[in-house]
Amino acid sequence: MSRTEDEDLAVIKDWWQRNGMPLLSGVALALVLVFGWQAWQKYQINQAQSASMIYQQLLEIVLSAEGQPDPGQVSKLANTLNNDFAGSHYAQYASLFVAKVAVESGKLDDAAAELQAVLDKPADAALDELARQRLARVLSAQSKADEALKLLDGDARPAYVASREELKGDLLVKLGRADEAHAAYQKAKVALLDDAAVGALQLKLDDLAKGDA
Repeated sequence: MSRTEDEDLAVIKDWWQRNGMPLLSGVALALVLVFGWQAWQKYQINQAQSASMIYQQLLEIVLSAEGQPDPGQVSKLANTLNNDFAGSHYAQYASLFVAKVAVESGKLDDAAAELQAVLDKPADAALDELARQRLARVLSAQSKADEALKLLDGDARPAYVASREELKGDLLVKLGRADEAHAAYQKAKVALLDDAAVGALQLKLDDLAKGDA
């Protein structure tokens, strides 16, 4: 027995009431997710481009300056990056430049503060190591070699073993711990591939040997 048109319409109406709205809601949600994701990606690209432009300006000031870069300009651009793009790679590399300018200006406390801020929440492992080693050097210049040495505890990633161990050696020499300094320099020497750098390390090892003689 076939159904009448009215019965067919009733079945369709019933199905729509049970499934139509959830179906539309699902489609709407999918569209929101797709377009929302595209908008987010576009926003991220725009943010990265804006940060890159500001960072490029900072590089030009720092690297093209004939003498000492203008600390005010460097600080202004770095603050913009830290305020608008906090925690980004661009902002943290800018902080490294601010610290560099501060060291060159003799403002070691300011440099230490900038580097510590990066070290507290580094954007990646490379920034962690760069900030760590530079902060250790600043602390050493502040006659805080013991504190600097604590920053270098543990093992560095392979790419940074040589520079970290050489820095450890320098700090240990400053603290009068010649045997430990010798071991650190030897470890750095083994990790190096650059013959010129190996030569510089060998000079430090030779100086230690003369001191022991």
